[in-house]
Amino acid sequence: MSISPKHGFSKEPQLSILLIEGEGVEGDAHRGRTVQHLYLKRKDPTTYNHSQVHLFAGEALDDLRALGFEIPNGGLGENVLTRGVDLLSLPEGTRLYLGNEAIVQLTGLRTPCSQIDGFRNGLQQHLWGERGDDGKRSRRAGVMSIVLTGGHVYPHDEIRVELPAEPHLPLRPV
Repeated sequence: MSISPKHGFSKEPQLSILLIEGEGVEGDAHRGRTVQHLYLKRKDPTTYNHSQVHLFAGEALDDLRALGFEIPNGGLGENVLTRGVDLLSLPEGTRLYLGNEAIVQLTGLRTPCSQIDGFRNGLQQHLWGERGDDGKRSRRAGVMSIVLTGGHVYPHDEIRVELPAEPHLPLRPV
């Protein structure tokens, strides 16, 4: 669980976070009904915020640490660090029930931006996957979501996955 009241790359670990329906994480700079990412906000500040909550797999963080990168929890800008959920394989619209209260819905993939190498030199290349048949590289920088139902989220909360109705659409960059 991590937040940052200022726009920047990393977020500070918290004992818990409070998700606000339709807005994001209380106290986080990316909270809002409209886009809060500074680059996207300059393009069109009225765009709906599909990136209210950033989730990243703890297992992927372990892999990066094993490669020698010193990355604290919250270091990659994630709000929620998960365990036991293959986030990148889930389809668009998947609902994640976080603990006893909160529900988020997956909207897309986070794009590994150049700020990642500013945080840890050489890290960005490890957050890009192989090229697919379409020539595009897969993204491994976590997933973005919106808050359907607000509530408190704590470390080690159980996460329940609810897939959307078929046909399932793969997550795309947001």
